[in-house]
Parts: sequence; structure tokens; C-alpha cells
Amino acid sequence: MATDNDLLSRTRAAVWHPCTQMKELEAIPPLPVARGEGPWLIDTDGRRYLDAISSWWVNLFGHCNPRINAAITDQLGRIEHVMLAGATHAPVVELSERLAKLTGLGHAFYGSDGASATEIALKMSAHFWRSQGQTQKNGFISLKNGYHGETVGALSVTDIPLFKTTYAPLLRPSVQVPTPDARLAEPGESAEAFALRCADALEAYLAEHAATTAAFIVEPLVQGAAGMAMYHPAYLQRARELCDRYAVHLIADEIAMGFGRTGTLFAFEQAPPLALAGAGIKTVRPDFICLSKGITGGYLPLSAVLTTDEVYAAFYGDDTARGFLHSHSYTGNPLACRAALAVLDIFEQDDVLAANRAKAAEFTAVLAEVSAHPRVRHFRHLGMIWAFDVADAAPGFAARFHHAALARGVFIRPIGRSVYVMPPYVTQADEMRGLAQAVQACLDDPAI
Repeated sequence: MATDNDLLSRTRAAVWHPCTQMKELEAIPPLPVARGEGPWLIDTDGRRYLDAISSWWVNLFGHCNPRINAAITDQLGRIEHVMLAGATHAPVVELSERLAKLTGLGHAFYGSDGASATEIALKMSAHFWRSQGQTQKNGFISLKNGYHGETVGALSVTDIPLFKTTYAPLLRPSVQVPTPDARLAEPGESAEAFALRCADALEAYLAEHAATTAAFIVEPLVQGAAGMAMYHPAYLQRARELCDRYAVHLIADEIAMGFGRTGTLFAFEQAPPLALAGAGIKTVRPDFICLSKGITGGYLPLSAVLTTDEVYAAFYGDDTARGFLHSHSYTGNPLACRAALAVLDIFEQDDVLAANRAKAAEFTAVLAEVSAHPRVRHFRHLGMIWAFDVADAAPGFAARFHHAALARGVFIRPIGRSVYVMPPYVTQADEMRGLAQAVQACLDDPAI
């Protein structure tokens, strides 16, 4: 078994870590993880750390979950991988069928990660309009402070300067409209009123530029990289209405918020339904939905894009060039699909969404003292996500908080001055109490 020092020296020498200034690892080394158990990470010396952010928001049902383990092990004895161009297999077919039933969108197209899903949706949208003879409809809009991935196309619709500025010369121009982040509302203005005011700005843009706009991409209800910025679901209702009116696709980036994080299986389900004259009630269903992260319970890389029958039909024909000529070597990998199927089984068999509603109420009560802390601003909660901003956070706050929380047995990584908690769904109340105590201790320390 590797020791802490051995593993850390080797990682510094050989591994380039993501979203990391490597020089910082000299002062704050990465956590040397040896194994996982439920919501816990265990280092090479046997110390335990609560995985309070689900390993970058991917882990739903704990590390080394026996049911997901069993599904992958069974699949290993059948077929580990076969290319999906010219072949098919049972796990990808069953997963596609079940996702279609859950989302109301069909014909899943698979990639390897969230950014890949964004790229796929953007390309599909622009290609659709091209096939309709509207080649000028190739622009994209997104929300200010939004995040959709870091590949070139995905970064083009992302609005996080830290990630985007350096690569600006490589990116395609896009337009960002005001975010309905409830923290930005005027004093006395409700979250709903502010969301609708922001939707007015979206309408003004589309009224002038719809002819050159392919799609509006949005993180439903929560903008993760913006510090878990939460907004009222009325915005999604208006966005759907406006995209319909101006013939623009609505892309729901559910990469981080899908699979129960916001309290429903998909965040867009919380938007009020649209009453359409002569057509009854229509749910706020997007034209594209991008899925990744929790889709495999944190086990294997997988992403999926689902879309409408109308979009799918636009690519169907005799001409090869009319098809969607996009591919990944590991598209629809059987092992990843089996993990995803096991995740869906757990949701169904354990009634996870109902269980999470009860846990969310209990955990919110556990965090009451944190929410009342004098340094805390904008304490917010949705589903299985809790977040707050630290009023007096000085430069370097995120790193100091992370390091201090580790010393107290909690793995947590603030985003700027925003601290958030997004634990695996298997976390229990006593574990959440320990997390709350660690967070409280970090806030009580004026040096952090």
C-alpha cells in the first residue's frame, strides 16, 4: 500500500491535476485517497473524510455501492466495450429507452463527459437549422455567470472569466443575457419577480436576434460554478414560451443538476406548466437535455443528449452528410450504461426522491446554526444542495477553508467565497451533524 508521502511525491512528478495551479500542491497537497465507503473517502493512513461535494457532484449513492458494483461486475463477464457505429448492445438500448420515458425526449446520443454533451447539443441545434435552410441561425445565447464545460464550443457559451479569458481567441462569440440569480434581486423584490424581469431581457434579445439564434442554453434552477446560484423556476417557464415564440431551441444543461440534486429527477420538471390556447397543458420540456455526472452514480464517464423527434427527423435520410457525423470512441460504453441502469434501478426501488425530501428537511434543520452565523450571507437550499456566501472572505479564502475542513474530516471545496454542500444521498443525519460542526468551526476561525 502506498504511503501518503510516496503517493504525493509521485503525483507531483507525474500527474497534471485539473482546475489546479500545480505549484499550490507544494503547500496544500491533494488528499491521497486509498478507498471509499459510502459517503466517506479514506486516505492511505486510514483517516476518513466526509465527501461533502460528492466528488465534484457525481456520486449519488456512495463509494463502492454494492448494487452498482454488482451491475458492472456482471457486465464485465459479457462485453466491456464495442463501438456503437455499426453495432449495438442491450445496456445502451435499455438505457436509451428508460431515459426517453423519463424525459419525454428520445434517441439518446452518447458522449464521454458533460462538455461533450454540450458540444453535441450545440452542433445538433445549428445543424438542424441548416437542414431547414436557415443557415443564418447559428448563434447561441446563455446566462451570465453560466458554466457549460471547457472544450472550445462549450467554453464559448460559458461565462466564467477564470476559465474563459485565456482562451478567448479560440472561441466563437456568443451572447449572455442577465442571470436570474436571486442574490441579485433588488431589496424587497421577490425571486420570482426578479426572474421574470430577467426574462424580459431575454425576450428583448430574441425579438431582435431570433433570426440568427439557434439555441438558448441554460442550467435549470442552479448555476453551479457561479457558486450554486439559485433562481425561481418561473424563469424556465418564460424561457420555454419565448423560445417557442421566436423559434429558438431551448437546451437544458442538466449535467450537474439532473438525477435528483434539486429535489426532482430533473430540474426543469419544477417549472410551472405552460397553458397553451387550444392545446391544453404543455410541460416545460426542453428541446435538448444534456446529462452526465450523476448518470452513472460517479462510477464511469458517460454523457447523453436527448432531443425531440422533430430534431431527430431532420437528420434522417439517404445523404450521409445529412446525418449527425459526431463520434466518441467510447460512445455508449456497456459498462457505463450498466452503471447508469443500476442508478435508475436504485431511484425506482428505493423511492429515492421521496427519501431525499425527508432528508433535506432534516439536514436543513441540522444546518440552522450555520445559516445563522454572522459571517454567512444568502444561505440557500434546494433539494439536496445547500450553499451560502461568506461576507468577509479575503483572498485565498477557498483554499484556507478547504484545508481547515480537511483537518476536521470533511472534504469540501468552496467556489470563491461561496461554500456549498452537496453530499451523496446515502449520507445520514449524524454524518451531516459532523459536517455542520466542521463548517461552523471553520467559520468561527477569523484566520480562514
